[in-house]
Amino acid sequence: MRLTSELWISAWRVRCEAAGVYLHVVHRGERTAGDILVKLSFMDGRASLWSRTPIPDPETGQPGAFEEEVAPAAEAEIDALIARRRQRDRDLWVVEVEDRHGRHLLND
Repeated sequence: MRLTSELWISAWRVRCEAAGVYLHVVHRGERTAGDILVKLSFMDGRASLWSRTPIPDPETGQPGAFEEEVAPAAEAEIDALIARRRQRDRDLWVVEVEDRHGRHLLND
């Protein structure tokens, strides 16, 4: 059984909070199968963008691991990219992680 996007984000949030990593959902997408974009803010004017690989894990059938889609760049550039993606995909979840050390716990 595949985890819904909403349930996966909820579980990830618990892990992040336990590790002292702050995150918040910027935009709620489709509950069951919406794609997830993660903006990782370094809190210094830079951010990176993470998304899941489109190839599912062959053993579990679960969605692929998260990969850095855009390396650290000006936060405004990442925000503009996210805004364009949201215009094309209303089912998209957008989550922002704020951590000066770049921790996100996405693939842990």
